[in-house]
Amino acid sequence: MFIQKIGVISHTYRHMHRYSEILAVLIKFGFGDLISSLRIEQYLDIGRNFFVKRESREKVESLSRAERLRLALEELGPTFIKLGQALSTRADLLPPDFIKELTKLQDHVAPFAFTEARNVLETELKGSSSTIFQSIEPVPLAAASIGQVHRARLTDGEEVAIKIQRPGIRRVIEVDLEILYHLATLVEKHLGGWDLHRPTRIVEEFGRMLAREMDYTIEAASMERFAAQFLHDPRIYVPRVFREATTVRVLTMEYVDGIKASSLDTLRQGSYDLKEIASRGAELVMTQIFVHGFFHADPHPGNLTVLPGNVVCFLDMGMMGRLDRDTREKIVDLVTGVVRRDESALAAALIRLTAWDDEPDRHELERDAMELVERHLYRPLKEMPLVKFVYQIFEVASKHRLRLPMDVLFLIKALGAIEGVGRDLDPEFNLIENAAPFVEKAYAERFQPRRLAEDIFVQGGEMIHLLKEIPVELRQVLRMTRQGRLRVDIQNVTQEQMMKNLDRTGTRLSFAIVLAALIIGSSLMVLSDIPPKWYDIPLIGLAGYLLAGVMGFWLLISALRKGKL
Repeated sequence: MFIQKIGVISHTYRHMHRYSEILAVLIKFGFGDLISSLRIEQYLDIGRNFFVKRESREKVESLSRAERLRLALEELGPTFIKLGQALSTRADLLPPDFIKELTKLQDHVAPFAFTEARNVLETELKGSSSTIFQSIEPVPLAAASIGQVHRARLTDGEEVAIKIQRPGIRRVIEVDLEILYHLATLVEKHLGGWDLHRPTRIVEEFGRMLAREMDYTIEAASMERFAAQFLHDPRIYVPRVFREATTVRVLTMEYVDGIKASSLDTLRQGSYDLKEIASRGAELVMTQIFVHGFFHADPHPGNLTVLPGNVVCFLDMGMMGRLDRDTREKIVDLVTGVVRRDESALAAALIRLTAWDDEPDRHELERDAMELVERHLYRPLKEMPLVKFVYQIFEVASKHRLRLPMDVLFLIKALGAIEGVGRDLDPEFNLIENAAPFVEKAYAERFQPRRLAEDIFVQGGEMIHLLKEIPVELRQVLRMTRQGRLRVDIQNVTQEQMMKNLDRTGTRLSFAIVLAALIIGSSLMVLSDIPPKWYDIPLIGLAGYLLAGVMGFWLLISALRKGKL
């Protein structure tokens, strides 16, 4: 979604009027000091009387600052409610009391008129809705800030749910995002310490997230990919998407008549196994994260429906997280460092998982990590909420100026949501016990022969690519030499020493090329699955690995002995 990246926001009436509304609400809830710190009056053509008038409004001194922020965001509308929900995952930005309060933000608003909904339908589907839908219930099943859902029936009798985007919401959000971006630039400029977190980048990422959520074709694709992941898993159900009645602003999906995971009394009356549902929900989320790397980022009770047989149905896939294999392995390394109480491994995993401008002091990071581990890991598992512990790990990261990737924040949000659902369903539920088998399996899979062969094959290919680049780099050095731009530090060495060093370097380079070729050839033999085999590993490939290991060990010993090959 477009965000206007300029120092001063557009001085259109729409922008100025909305900016005034936002400032008025912030002052109403006691954030006048923040506005003064940001020096907003010098950017807007409004006088100080604006601020004086609002300062006389109702005081909310009995409420905490976190509560006032939540109420202000709710009053400011859809964009700010979504922003608060996104910030509720940012333990690296906000203190625990703010995180706790922002998780209470509700995205429920009054529905818009059915005539407007029908107009959106007919505009998007390019014709009369009656050609696709036999009937549409005028009263929506649910209404939120971006859209609302109506129950309907297709012309062939199939019951569906239609998600229709709120008219005009895109323009509202675009204006709000431009104002938020301007506020973020002021925060970076005037509030000390916030430049580390780069508020403008946070707003940009938030804008991209909203853009994906407002394009219903992306949600439809997510539903289809999600369903494919669990195609043969009877524990889960994913509604079908009807592509012929789906556009950017309309999503038509199968209507699922189930029981909300939050309706505990109804589930008990229907003889559902609440303990099994809690365990199953957690296992499904862990499968999404550690097996597929594509997960539902907001599995709160309203997005989980239970069907007969304790089958779990995931709804509303506008917010999905994606973790590539490398990131998943970094997360596994982080968890492994915690379990083993290895502060060095934990600190190293944190550094690899996060982004930073200046590398942190490892000694200080290890000390803080160890204090955190000692504070928690000697308590019974039932007394240690996983998500609370994860938040504290990332508080340590924030202290050392480490920034988290957005998809890792989505992971924390997903874990927090499913842990809350699990504990509501089963007071004895423990997310750590459900997560442990997946972490152990992900860790063990790295050492499987086929996986090792694949990794060696990839690394060997990169080594060959590097060797191909050496002549290009050498030509660059020669060109710089001719142009007089190369600086060389000359040491006093004899011709004999130089020849000896060159000979040794050439020998090692040739040795390394042969070693790389041997590794790649052995990897191809392992992947080809050619007999004879030993423990399902081709013997020829295994022999190549052993020879490569001997040669590599020989090269290492030679290097350690300063070139006496």
